Amino acid sequence: MKAMKRANTSLRRFSSSVNKSEFFPTVSKVQYEGPTSTNPLAFKYYDDKRMVLGKSMRDWCRFSVVYWHTFRGTGLDIFGAPTLVRPWDNLGGDVAAAKDRAHAAFEFFTKLGVDYYAFHDRDAAPEGANLVETNANLDAVADTLEQLQKETGVKLLWGTANLFSNPRFMNGGATNPDFTTYAYAAAQVKKAMEVTQRLGGEGYTFWGGREGYYSLLNTDMRRELDHMGRFFQMAIQHKKNLGADFQMYIEPKPREPTKHQYDYDAQTVMAFLKEYGIEDHFKLNIEPNHTTLAGHEFEHDVMISEAYGMLGSIDANSGDTLCGWDTDQFCTDVKKSAMIMLTVIKQNGLAPGGLNFDCKVRRESTDLEDIFISHIAAMDVYAQGLLAAEKILNEGVLPGMLANRYATFDSGLGAKVEAGTTSFAELEKYALENGAPTPKSGQQELYDAIFNRYVFV
Repeated sequence: MKAMKRANTSLRRFSSSVNKSEFFPTVSKVQYEGPTSTNPLAFKYYDDKRMVLGKSMRDWCRFSVVYWHTFRGTGLDIFGAPTLVRPWDNLGGDVAAAKDRAHAAFEFFTKLGVDYYAFHDRDAAPEGANLVETNANLDAVADTLEQLQKETGVKLLWGTANLFSNPRFMNGGATNPDFTTYAYAAAQVKKAMEVTQRLGGEGYTFWGGREGYYSLLNTDMRRELDHMGRFFQMAIQHKKNLGADFQMYIEPKPREPTKHQYDYDAQTVMAFLKEYGIEDHFKLNIEPNHTTLAGHEFEHDVMISEAYGMLGSIDANSGDTLCGWDTDQFCTDVKKSAMIMLTVIKQNGLAPGGLNFDCKVRRESTDLEDIFISHIAAMDVYAQGLLAAEKILNEGVLPGMLANRYATFDSGLGAKVEAGTTSFAELEKYALENGAPTPKSGQQELYDAIFNRYVFV
């Protein structure tokens, strides 16, 4: 703790005159020190080279840091002004300030030891007086991002366009009732896709922050959904025009900022993709905190997406059940991370997606080292979850219990149900011959008790 207090004191001396060649001078490259370490700036469980079920922890996790919360976050909320003062300009600024911010970001990425980052176009570069100037600003900052990627080896996990912050998008982008706004949104996405391709992005994500409604009185839902479907069809065509091979994602969220958003949850998005015949071109980027806002378990959307071959990437955050909004907190629950990593293992990894820390420090966490500590702790939580998942699978107790619960569908008429080769008449004959079934315990408490044996914290 003495070392920690010294770090706090040193970092509080930062001012706008900081040497831009090093934004975090008191933080060295974060190292693995093992479970007994009490150093908050060291990994206790995330050992990037440790092999787990044939892959390194690094390959299973594919950690990514987001630009918007970590380098543009200000601590602003709906009840209070910004609280986070940084040695880079996190409020806005011009292209020069945006390039400084990029240097701060890549220093953080390399000291933390992650391989990936993600950004919205408007996180990286400021808007100009018109679209031409705005695109030029993005190109100029992309020059710096490209240079820093080459120097550090850090890669772009995915890019995206911000179609929700500017007042022009107050009624949505791809679902806006005004065609001029719809066209502007398309132009912005076109450019963001091109920059993502230029930077070697492994994915491109769509988040419909305002693709929904506040009132049904002024909303033609079918027309808006048709417009959004056509928007995605044009995105598919533009990806082909670019010759790009990045994976495209849609990120579900039920509400906030709108009362209802069309990408409500994973199943809603999968149905939408089927309706418009574009399911082969997209996977889902799941944010578990959005899942809970939709009234599901934290891990539900991750697991249902995997079940249908649609899990692409994960925004690895969590929420607070006592807050009514999307708090974007770092996950501290190993039980939850173990369930997530069991699912990731089931589909043999997330590549080209990853575990993306769409998370922000609390507005009260004002010290610079807080952003290191929060990421380190979250990386450890997912490493713990991965190790717990490995033990669960190696010992086979829980998987065996689950398989046994459905064993009556493995043969006979049960197997014919799964193959789609039986009928109500055949099942009725079976029921008449065998009589009423004897109820079997779901053993939920036993499952919970056994699962808890594998969780470290």
